[in-house]
Amino acid sequence: MTLDELQSALPFFTDPELLREILAKGKIHQLNPGDVLMEPGKYVKMVPVVLDGYIKVLRMDEDGKELFLYYLDPGETCALSLTCCTASKPSEIKAVVEEKTTIIAIPIESHEEWTSEFKQWKDFVSTTYQTRFNEMLAALDAVAFKRMDQRLMQYIVTRMKQGKTNELHITHQEIATELGTSREVISRLLKQLEKKRWIELGRNVIYIRDDFEELISK
Repeated sequence: MTLDELQSALPFFTDPELLREILAKGKIHQLNPGDVLMEPGKYVKMVPVVLDGYIKVLRMDEDGKELFLYYLDPGETCALSLTCCTASKPSEIKAVVEEKTTIIAIPIESHEEWTSEFKQWKDFVSTTYQTRFNEMLAALDAVAFKRMDQRLMQYIVTRMKQGKTNELHITHQEIATELGTSREVISRLLKQLEKKRWIELGRNVIYIRDDFEELISK
């Protein structure tokens, strides 16, 4: 990867010296759908910065139940991985690759050095914390204050935007797991949306109307 290609992938960074450091110290990894980047209980040994593709971040409880938190898009990293690196604590989240994804892995030592040495890296870390904090508050609010049908519809919108597609290739059980409910509840709610002709259900696929987001906002 050239310096220009790196800057194109990470437009937040304009400091040539920092970009050269990222290119020199970082290690590029190609990841496939289903790859697990981070798991609860395991130590995070690098800071992953997404160059292309996207990664799903989940919270897991002691029984293995999962709750969807947010996505990592190109140019972003995970605030919780930054925290684990800094505090030398094991991960408390699960990060799963959703599509073919390229990341650049930053060594913990470099992250700590750059936080003191480069203002843009420090700002990047601060922005990451703020963004992820807001997203986790939104996830908490959804669990605490929204009905499951509202959460499901917002989940569908999020998946549509993330994958830039109106076809979600996902099972009812997978949705239920990420929303912290049962497959029966999700199947019932999806059937209700299908009766409204807002979606069409296939075998492990959901076809969604182009104006779905507009419909649910009315």
